[in-house]
Order: sequence, then C-alpha cells, then structure tokens
Amino acid sequence: MALSVGSPAPDFELTTLGADGPELVRLSEQLGGGPVLLLFVPMAFTGVCTKEFCSVTSELADYEKLNAKVFGISGDNPFAQQNWKEKEGIGLTLLSDYEHEVAKAYGVAYESFLPAKNLTMGGVPKRSAFIVDGSGVVQYAESSDNPGDLPNFEAIKAKLADLA
Repeated sequence: MALSVGSPAPDFELTTLGADGPELVRLSEQLGGGPVLLLFVPMAFTGVCTKEFCSVTSELADYEKLNAKVFGISGDNPFAQQNWKEKEGIGLTLLSDYEHEVAKAYGVAYESFLPAKNLTMGGVPKRSAFIVDGSGVVQYAESSDNPGDLPNFEAIKAKLADLA
C-alpha cells in the first residue's frame, strides 16, 4: 500500500548520471529549500512514461516558480535512463532505483508487472507521485495500479502552490 499523506517520507540515496559521471542523490539533502516532487514511472523508453516526463519537462519553469525540485524515478539503470533522457529531451533529474528498494519503501512496487506478452517483471514501480515537504513529510500521495493513468498534475500543482 502506498504511503499516505502525513507519513514520513523514507529517505533514500539513488544514482543519477551527472556531467562527471554517476552521482548520488539523497532525499534528505534535497529537503529544506522547498517541496520535492517524486514521480515514479514503470520504465524508460515506454510511451506513457516518455509522455509524462516530456510533459513535465515542458512545465519545469512552473515547478521552479513553486520552489519545487522534481525527480523522476524508475527501476532502470542510470545509463539506460541517460540514453532515454538524451533521446527524448527529458529535462528532469532521473534517479535509478535499480534494486527497487525505494519503490518498495514507498509502497508502489508491482509484485508482478507484465508490460508485454511473455515479459514479466517484479518490483517495477507503479506510476506514482509524492510531494515531500521541507520537514520530510508526505503532503501529496497518488499511485495507480494502471500504468496508463497519468498523475493528476493539476492537483499536484495546487498542492505545491499551497506549500509555497
């Protein structure tokens, strides 16, 4: 079951690829300067995930005005994420939850995910969104069992505006 509003957000340390190679991003080090928006997606290079992150990229200025940091999280390795980011022009920081530990900690890991016939994967994150405030408390939580359903970005922006 996904974390609920009011829950403490589990801290994590995940890898992203920066200009100088792999870098670690720790949630607790991102807190204090404004809310953090965590967007979990099942996997790179898929249609709905690409649509979501390209849409968020086109609206990054809106999130910056709301003083929010935005991170995309998937179970892909950071090198695949970087290729996806470059190919599609994704502008948000992508974090690799390769071991699916963060998806499990946030309660959004599929037990069994079947993205295509004869391709079953466990631990893949459900499409989910969490807003974590500067104190590390979840202020917005949304998760869908249907990987085709996008988060409610109007509600997310409204909550971010409330926190600003």
